[in-house]
Amino acid sequence: MSEPIPYRPLSGFYFFYFALLGTIVPYWPLYLKSLEFDARTIGMLMAIVQASRIIAPNIWGWAADRTGRRIEIVRFGSGMTALVFLAIFWQDSAAGIAWVMLAFSFFWNAVLPQFEVIALRHLGAQRARYSLLRLWGSVGFVLTVVVLGWLLDIIGVRWVPWIMAGLMVLIWCTSLLVGSPASSPRASSSADSFLRTLRRPQIMAFYAIVFLVQFGHGPYYAFYSLLLESLDYSRGQIGLLWALGVIAEILVFACMHRLIGRFGIRYLMLVSLWLCVLRWLLIAWVPGHLPLMLLAQVLHAATFGCLHALGIGLVQQYFSERFQGQGQALLSSLGFGAGGACGALTAGLLWDAQGSAMAFTAAAAASAVAIMLALIWIRPEKLQQNER
Repeated sequence: MSEPIPYRPLSGFYFFYFALLGTIVPYWPLYLKSLEFDARTIGMLMAIVQASRIIAPNIWGWAADRTGRRIEIVRFGSGMTALVFLAIFWQDSAAGIAWVMLAFSFFWNAVLPQFEVIALRHLGAQRARYSLLRLWGSVGFVLTVVVLGWLLDIIGVRWVPWIMAGLMVLIWCTSLLVGSPASSPRASSSADSFLRTLRRPQIMAFYAIVFLVQFGHGPYYAFYSLLLESLDYSRGQIGLLWALGVIAEILVFACMHRLIGRFGIRYLMLVSLWLCVLRWLLIAWVPGHLPLMLLAQVLHAATFGCLHALGIGLVQQYFSERFQGQGQALLSSLGFGAGGACGALTAGLLWDAQGSAMAFTAAAAASAVAIMLALIWIRPEKLQQNER
């Protein structure tokens, strides 16, 4: 008899993890601006969180696959995230904040890829229901951006670090409630099998697409709130716009298993990438037009929600169970890490030199390149079955 799936602890972890993200992405740039940093400095500081994903998830992914102690790594990373972030309360210089952001993000960014593997193994034969579990993270994000958007108009952005610290503690507490799934094979000491899989053209193209998609999101995560604030949107309006995007994401997560079954991975990926181009061009050229900004935020369902679920699913197809921890870690490091960091850095440079329109136009161009790669290489039905 199979063990019952621990839905509440799993969904609770996602809820608080993405509640923290819902604090960092829209409101941490506003906190940094309150310290009188310029756009280039803010772009560099935001890129640190993304850049740490290049290395950290791979280190912890390798350790988890080798030792099989995945839940212990999640708990350790969650606890250290909260502990090292406490140093932020003694920092007000760009250099000091940079070191704290590097330290806490090294542990924080290691947690989610391994938790994804844990959640999928708890689901077992019900993996198609992953999106229904993951949507609780989106719920946490929505509630956070809406409530904080209203609250920060009253109490001010100086409270942002305190709110982040509290959410980090809640993430750690929730991780203690999640048990370890049934044991699975550990990765062998040789990396040959993993690298051999990684060298397949389809998989290399897939990770290139992941990089380009998150490069496109770099300007959005680092500067969207600042752009709206410069156009005289209130913080409450900014929070509601962020929330609209994630509500659309929740809706697509709720029906993702049916969409994949009806349309297939290739078709959904191509449509979502075309919608990426449209979304970034709308933000680039008509950010002051509220109805079009509402449309752009609804498109978050495709540009993040759909593409994220497809990425998780493709890693499960491309890699054997022994190497799924490293596969998920690479998804995080190349996408949210390298892609997001390069996107934020590029946006910071373009923002000061040529304005916000060029930063988001560059995001659209990256998505266009991803479309060409997907047209040629994303054909999951032709991938040979991995050795188990």
